[in-house]
Amino acid sequence: RSPNNPVHRMCSSPDALLWHMSIFQGASRGIGLAIGLRAAREGANVAIAAKTITPHPKLPGTIFTAAEEINKAGGRGLALEVDVRDESSVQNAVDACVKEFGGIDILINNASAISLTPTEATDMKRYDLMHHINTRGTFLCSKVCLPHLKKSANAHILNISPPLNMESKWFGPHVAYTMAKYGMSMCVLGMAEEYKGIVGVNSLWPRTAIATAAVQNLLGGGEVVRASRTPEIMADAAWHVLTRTQQTCSGNFFMDDEVLASEGVTDLTKYNVDPSVPQTELTPDFFC
Repeated sequence: RSPNNPVHRMCSSPDALLWHMSIFQGASRGIGLAIGLRAAREGANVAIAAKTITPHPKLPGTIFTAAEEINKAGGRGLALEVDVRDESSVQNAVDACVKEFGGIDILINNASAISLTPTEATDMKRYDLMHHINTRGTFLCSKVCLPHLKKSANAHILNISPPLNMESKWFGPHVAYTMAKYGMSMCVLGMAEEYKGIVGVNSLWPRTAIATAAVQNLLGGGEVVRASRTPEIMADAAWHVLTRTQQTCSGNFFMDDEVLASEGVTDLTKYNVDPSVPQTELTPDFFC
């Protein structure tokens, strides 16, 4: 990590911090890709670690198109085919990142599976998929990245997961999914304490629905998308979190709008898919 290379230099001021490298799960589209592009505009090295290597009829993007977008945005993209359920796959991807970029400073745990089904309608294959990707995948990627993160001047793990809201209304309709997402958030709670002062560990969650393929295909289609915000709100909020110091920013369950408000950004209209939709009529996300 040459101090003369502006991409690799780690600055003491959080406002001037430059990312050395980020490894992303599920970053070939949606929120993960938006965060990667936000980092790329600052010259970051970004590893796109996901499963999609061929185009899908309903899901835009592959790891290769995402890496190309990172390059065009001013960063350096690295496409890595990864199955977060497979320990050797994750280990190989992390090794490839370290070999290519010299280290890891930031891990974004973004991979997630969803099935909003009640108990009797949830088959065990779907249950296992959600828990293997959401909770186990987050734990595994964190575990494998941590030896490298601990060497960074300002290391962060950011999980795209909700605050631990224990109201029963978030469990009753889809307890299997809630358990899997809250498992990601429990990793924040535990690892923030375990690595206090060494690695900043936080979660980030959107206040409203975000216009992603999941919303379009699974959660209501065009009408919900119209009443959503774009992934860029999460990307901008993530940037503010990840450019804070690890010693002072850890163990938090951030909401995207609250992060932006703390940075003086209160007019969020620019993030609306449809600017004509009033802020009060946007579709709220789960767990809020």
